[in-house]
Amino acid sequence: MTERKPLGVSFESWIDRQIREATERGEFDDLPGAGKPIPGQGKPYDEMWWIKQKMRAENLSFPLPGTLALRKEAEEARAEALGARTEAEARRIVEEMNDKIRDSYRTPLSGPPVVQPLIDVDEIAAQWRALHPAAGKKPAPPKDPKSPKDLEDPEQPKRPKRSFLRWFGRR
Repeated sequence: MTERKPLGVSFESWIDRQIREATERGEFDDLPGAGKPIPGQGKPYDEMWWIKQKMRAENLSFPLPGTLALRKEAEEARAEALGARTEAEARRIVEEMNDKIRDSYRTPLSGPPVVQPLIDVDEIAAQWRALHPAAGKKPAPPKDPKSPKDLEDPEQPKRPKRSFLRWFGRR
């Protein structure tokens, strides 16, 4: 049993004295992990660290319920679509994921009821074009020398267009 802190002695000096005396007696010599780095040092704090450590020690795995696995798969598909080489490939990836989501609406998966919204294909395509500006530009079509726009004289001013209602008004 530890002794009580004497009156008039600060906690810090009393604790430091107890640690120094225990070190001199050799009570800290045979501790497990002595001389090894502290596991997990430098990593962000995780509230479930002890559960994860126990599952690794027991060599266990915990599969996600169907609905949560679908949500995770949707996030991965979104990231994969944004990293695709072409916009068509990105659209294909999102459409395939949307098909899986629609299937989950028809036949509920195991686990808690989580409704996964469909991924907006046009939104992903716009994000893809923003991330790949050079790939989004299409080459200009070759000019047809017989097209009516090429036959117009660029120097001649064009007649202003009239609105539909002005046709009935004054001329």
